[in-house]
Amino acid sequence: MIHGHRVLDTHQHVWSLAEGDYTWLTPEAGPLHASFGVDDVEPLAAASGVDDVVLVQADPTLRDTDAMRAAAAGWSRVVGIVGWAPLDQPAPLRATLEQFAADDLVVGVRHQIHDEPDADWVVREPVLDGLGEVARAGLAYDVVAVLPRHLEHVPTLAARHPELRLVIDHLAKPPVADGGWQPWADLLARAASYPHVTAKISGLDTAAGPDYGPDDLRRYVDHALECFGPERLMFGSDWPVSTLAGGYARWWEVVTELLASLTVAEQAAVLGGTGRRVYGLEEAA
Repeated sequence: MIHGHRVLDTHQHVWSLAEGDYTWLTPEAGPLHASFGVDDVEPLAAASGVDDVVLVQADPTLRDTDAMRAAAAGWSRVVGIVGWAPLDQPAPLRATLEQFAADDLVVGVRHQIHDEPDADWVVREPVLDGLGEVARAGLAYDVVAVLPRHLEHVPTLAARHPELRLVIDHLAKPPVADGGWQPWADLLARAASYPHVTAKISGLDTAAGPDYGPDDLRRYVDHALECFGPERLMFGSDWPVSTLAGGYARWWEVVTELLASLTVAEQAAVLGGTGRRVYGLEEAA
């Protein structure tokens, strides 16, 4: 807890090399080419004062969603799962969403669009139609916007589906490492002009590099706060990817320093309230 409010980490992963596909987890992934599970992250979350966790898909398979369900069964901190669904395949998508409807833990859907060769994949007509089904199912959609082109598409998604709760992961990976600003800043502001678009303060540590500190990230987080306000921003650790840049505890320390100038109510929104509202977790709080 912080200031008497429960802390929600809206972006954690678990994976097992022995049990999953995870085709992107090759030896070239370095320290990430390993298995990461509940036993590894529990002491880190506890030490940072994190009360609740949303697990997020790490592979475009239903098997990955099942792995998160299994992890949640053994870890009481898990209050939500953002799973994968075949957005561009109507019949399998309907079957998957029906399955999700029977599981109160599934609160959202994500697809690793940054791994698609086509940077415009998310605005293909079958995918847009699929996102309409996600909205009708009452689920949120996490947008993995890594390229500027990905972030350009968020207003298209927002305009097409005004009832769909859109969550931009990792503030769309601003160009922190080289001190870049545009076109990220304007694209983020444009996306934020749609009230049903929110974003995660997560993944900025790896965007910056292993020697990052609060001052490297401050103007990016301040810009996000200006665009979205605390009521549309949420904290995420992006563990275990965060191990590439100092790990869970360091990221938590930097985030809390970056938010220190906010009021208690504003900090409570970023560190829990926003995520609970967007993912429909009020009753689980």
